[in-house]
Amino acid sequence: MAGIAVLAKQQGHTVTGSDAAAYPPMSTQLEAQGITVGAGYSPDHLRPAPDCVVIGNALSRGNPAVEYVLNQGLPYISGPQWLAEHILAKRWVLAVAGTHGKTTTASMVAWILEQAGLQPGFLIGGIPENFGLSARLGESPFFVVEADEYDTAFFDKRSKFLHYRPRTLILNNLEFDHADIFPDLAAIQKQFHHLVRTVPEQGLIIRNHQAQSLSEVLAQGCWTPVESFAGTQGDWQAKSSESESNQFEVWFRGQPAGEVKWELFGHHNMENALAAIACTRHAGVPITQAGEALTSFKSVKRRLELRGVVRGIHVYDDFAHHPTAIAVTLAALRQQVGKKRIIAVLEPRSNTMRLGVHRDTLAASLQAAEEVIFYQPEQLNWSLTPIAEALPKAHVFDKLDELINHLVTTVTPDDHILIMSNGDFQNLHQRLLTALSTSTPPILHRS
Repeated sequence: MAGIAVLAKQQGHTVTGSDAAAYPPMSTQLEAQGITVGAGYSPDHLRPAPDCVVIGNALSRGNPAVEYVLNQGLPYISGPQWLAEHILAKRWVLAVAGTHGKTTTASMVAWILEQAGLQPGFLIGGIPENFGLSARLGESPFFVVEADEYDTAFFDKRSKFLHYRPRTLILNNLEFDHADIFPDLAAIQKQFHHLVRTVPEQGLIIRNHQAQSLSEVLAQGCWTPVESFAGTQGDWQAKSSESESNQFEVWFRGQPAGEVKWELFGHHNMENALAAIACTRHAGVPITQAGEALTSFKSVKRRLELRGVVRGIHVYDDFAHHPTAIAVTLAALRQQVGKKRIIAVLEPRSNTMRLGVHRDTLAASLQAAEEVIFYQPEQLNWSLTPIAEALPKAHVFDKLDELINHLVTTVTPDDHILIMSNGDFQNLHQRLLTALSTSTPPILHRS
């Protein structure tokens, strides 16, 4: 929604908004764009009456602002429909869908097109560090969009991505998620099938070869050419050595086609890069040029983002909130830091986490960390203690001050603290960095 607000502002509209709790990096982006965000959902924010109200999918009937819009007969629309009608019409849409990696992969696609001189528009669910903002109109036919399967609005229960009508579509992966609106994986697959139905015959679908759930989607019907990536059988493959984990060769249909040397780590990022390179090739960017563009790719805020280093202690911020994402993020950090100690700090905050859907797989996803710290938020109505007890070294805290104090008094130089949440985590990252820099007595060294 913040990105849609930015696009509307760039089109010349006067834009204001409201939210229950706006926090960085999106709140700072809106402020920088001169977009005022009111706190809460008071009808006062809708006076005088706007020409159009764009309603996000987090709002439901009973919300004061929603009820005011309906009672007053104000014109309203969903974010995805507004985007489709006002931005995406007559554009070449390159969409990135899947359970994991959408934000990073979409950012790669946008950056490759940018480095190729194509000046794409984009709408991404995070802030790519190369661009410094999550959305822009662009100056070419190309528009990159992160395509989410979550529902559109309280009055439109289709998945958001059904509005986007991509010409080039990446299907990164597909697992069960969003348990608050989907009863099972089959229900999500049905929405992905509907998405596949919207891709033209002259378009291209790029899918993860190793995802059986995507094979099942395409088996329901596909009218578009398909290229695959990942594994040893995909059309697109990445080949690297362990000693050079931040560079790899790009192979296409059994032949070496390019190379990537970059700052990122992790097997999942190599697969994201393959998808992005395949996607931009369809838009006319040569493979070698795409690989060169990724050399300067800076990743995305809140994706294994190093927030600060105090006394040799590294503090990272990551959006991971699904067991698969947690595991691959930890694996990427392990690849980067070697045998140094990793402390994982997790706030189970997503709707799916709150429903307890992933509780049986959560412990296994955290095995790569030497220590795990859980934060038990008030809205989580099941206990994290059994999961902590299943790990070699883990603790559960329900007070953030106590969690911070534990870290400050137990961490040592060269430790790497990975903080994971899909919310602001009450500004834990900065509070911890401040506490580490002012702590007395000094942080202990391990013998």
